Amino acid sequence: MQKKTFTVADYLLTRLKQLNVTEVFQIPGDYVKHFTQALEYFDGIETIGCVNELDAAYAADAYGRTRGLAAVSLQYGVSTFSALNAIAGAYVERSPMVVISAAPGSDARQITNMYNVLYHHSTGNLDADRAVFEHVTVAAETLSTSVGAPEKIDNLLIAAITHKRPVYIACYKEVWGDPCPRPSSKVLQPLSIKSEPLALENAVEQAWTQITAAKNPMIFAGVEVLRYGLSGLLQQLIDASGFLYTTTTLGKTVLDEKGDKFIGTYSDAASIPNVIELVTQADCFLTLGTIITDDYLVFIESKYGDMVLATSDETRVGYFTYEGVTMKDFMEALLQRFKKTKGYPLATVAPPPPPYPEPWVSNSDPKFNAEPQLITYNRFFQHSMKFLADNQMLDEIVMTFGVSSSLYVATNAYGLSQNSFLGSAAWQCIGFETGAASGAQLGSGKRAWTVAGDGGFMMVCQSLSTLARNKLNAVIFVISNQVYAIEQVYVDLTSFQPGPEHKFDAFDILPKWDYMALAQAFGARGYRVETVKELKSVLNKLKRITNQPTLVEVVIPQKDLPLQMYRLGIEP
Repeated sequence: MQKKTFTVADYLLTRLKQLNVTEVFQIPGDYVKHFTQALEYFDGIETIGCVNELDAAYAADAYGRTRGLAAVSLQYGVSTFSALNAIAGAYVERSPMVVISAAPGSDARQITNMYNVLYHHSTGNLDADRAVFEHVTVAAETLSTSVGAPEKIDNLLIAAITHKRPVYIACYKEVWGDPCPRPSSKVLQPLSIKSEPLALENAVEQAWTQITAAKNPMIFAGVEVLRYGLSGLLQQLIDASGFLYTTTTLGKTVLDEKGDKFIGTYSDAASIPNVIELVTQADCFLTLGTIITDDYLVFIESKYGDMVLATSDETRVGYFTYEGVTMKDFMEALLQRFKKTKGYPLATVAPPPPPYPEPWVSNSDPKFNAEPQLITYNRFFQHSMKFLADNQMLDEIVMTFGVSSSLYVATNAYGLSQNSFLGSAAWQCIGFETGAASGAQLGSGKRAWTVAGDGGFMMVCQSLSTLARNKLNAVIFVISNQVYAIEQVYVDLTSFQPGPEHKFDAFDILPKWDYMALAQAFGARGYRVETVKELKSVLNKLKRITNQPTLVEVVIPQKDLPLQMYRLGIEP
């Protein structure tokens, strides 16, 4: 029997497998056929066929967040450009993935030069894909030959796992199938970047001066701590200092939330009031791995000088910045200071979390409190979180959110496990949550527990088919009020007041869908709930579903406006 030729595609797949990538999300195409054929027969990596590019790329993003690296295979041009939005989100929110494609080959380029032929899926610039993806990746390559391919592939993968962001690799059409040497058995490692010693010493000295002068210090943790594998170091800092800590929305579940130092997630005005109070009272923030977005303008404008900040981009103490200081080295040096200093750890304990607040409704509309009790945003989370806690399921799920009212209400949840809250909180993409479900479940090995707005779900509803095709028992809750509520909040907050004179803008009104028929068409179970009693009944049924996704239409009053969104809407 003739030995199968080891190819450039096999080389990349072998390296991915060594890095614990055991699934690749795929959209087929003729240019990339040599890679997809190699993938189909490659031992140890499963092909996850997806229904469209956003589905595939959102899934890969979530897989990268939970597994540490992901891969998505796309067709040239029409496919890569369709996925661009999702790749940009992964770039912004620090999710490492490999975007794999192919381009017209050497023969096509010769014909183009000779006869001015426009090849299919091409803009006319055969290098446009790579040029575009350079803006949303940390490295991008198009290989015109197999010569030097191993080194270039290795460098791309090292860049992805070092910087925790996407990379792009394409080959001329024929190159994925060209012969290639096998890689070594040594697993690729991220680059080890060390701090400039004097800069580190100066930064730590200044930081220690500011920390020890504070009367009410606090740790403000972000997603980069999780991405860079520094959660254990963060926990040591909390233990050694005794400081209370909070997280950004994007950084929620950077640690297991069951500790007594966690005050709750800080999401500006959407936060629980006592979290806002504690953050307001704090006079020094050891801010680690945070991505500060315009969701935090109030915080940054009032607390900028109180921040001791270390991220992958910068190290700053108050108004002093320090070049060449890494977050890891900075955290380790501060930890040693805390361990050697009398007076630490502080004996502070976070106050117990309050229950989910009842929704704010102008004029106290009586229908919200009538029996049977209608579901609202806050009642949904109140009862679903209680169900998960009562059934010891908080360690068994991974939650996914796009940007919606639900994302901000969900930040008030307590008790989640480490890395179990995935949200598009910085890129803020409507629809991420449903596409992310398959990648979150496959990457983490936990059940995806997705809460989508109906507008977001409509954008990528076909992802339900991907879940069914792969027999994943993810749950997709669609909060159904037939309006882009989060958009309407910022357009006209008075629209949520009772009475026909207060109307939503036409552009924020959604069509009415038959979700139960859609669930059946895509191969999922379907339930519709409108009251708290119905919700509790369906939650209990979900425990028994093991090999099929479930779509739950959660009907809420169109004018339900949770307190969290009201406070955000009235911010200046």
